[in-house]
Amino acid sequence: MRNLIGQFLNRYGYCHNLTGNAMIDLHCHLLPGIDDGAPDLETALAMACIAVADGIEVIACTPHIYPGLYENNGPAIRQAVIELQRRLVEADIPLRLTYGADTHLAWDLVGGLRSGRVPSLHGGRYFLLEPPHHVAPPRLEETVFDLLTAGYVPVITHPERLGWIEDHYRTFVELVRKGAWLQVTAGSLTGRFGSTAQYWGERLLDEGWVHILATDSHSAKRRPPLLAEGQHAAERWVGKEEAVHLVRTRPKGILDNIEPDRMPKLLDSVSGVSWMKSFMAMLGKWKGQRRADTDRQ
Repeated sequence: MRNLIGQFLNRYGYCHNLTGNAMIDLHCHLLPGIDDGAPDLETALAMACIAVADGIEVIACTPHIYPGLYENNGPAIRQAVIELQRRLVEADIPLRLTYGADTHLAWDLVGGLRSGRVPSLHGGRYFLLEPPHHVAPPRLEETVFDLLTAGYVPVITHPERLGWIEDHYRTFVELVRKGAWLQVTAGSLTGRFGSTAQYWGERLLDEGWVHILATDSHSAKRRPPLLAEGQHAAERWVGKEEAVHLVRTRPKGILDNIEPDRMPKLLDSVSGVSWMKSFMAMLGKWKGQRRADTDRQ
């Protein structure tokens, strides 16, 4: 197993750094050829090796369900997970898989969840809900309320990367207060998605609105399944104990289908001013880019 992992890590330019601190990644596009994630089995196996070396022991395979683009469904996703798990066992890669979906806003989500057409995470009450990236959707709060009333807990994915978060930041705060959960991408906290996503991710963390971190990995190179870097970055804002809750305690609680009020509570605002430093850093980078663009003109 270690030789195979080492081969993949060398091929894709990663260090072999088994941490011993087991983490759970609940948002990963690992299933080959099913959406815009891993295009083939070799890439999926490489991603699995990278995840194991990073200290991830469980991954939820969560392909997109996007009507008109990615017409995935619960039974097909579960069968694909069984097949990929078999391939991992054959390759002696010690990674356990479960299922879910990166579910876009669509009509009758409650009906889809109840029927199993839309899979929740590990078949429990929690599921990933992906809002549109560029435009604030109408009736988001009403939709989330309907889902909560039906007994489901939407885990809203990567709000820090949405193009409309600046004008709707308080919307996410209110959704958390009403019972929704937030998932921030680990790479956002390290700058992989740019300074703007880093600022909003750090602010959400610092103000105590983030429940879990996940990789949202799509590939072995450009968007690899690296979660430890997010945990370490989060420690600066919320401390070591809460950082563990973000990558292990709450994700495990989700897989165990534990009620939200039995999970570790979110922290109150940690510093009240730390995210302002992040904002000033982002502003400084933006001004520097503007000056560079002007100099080139």
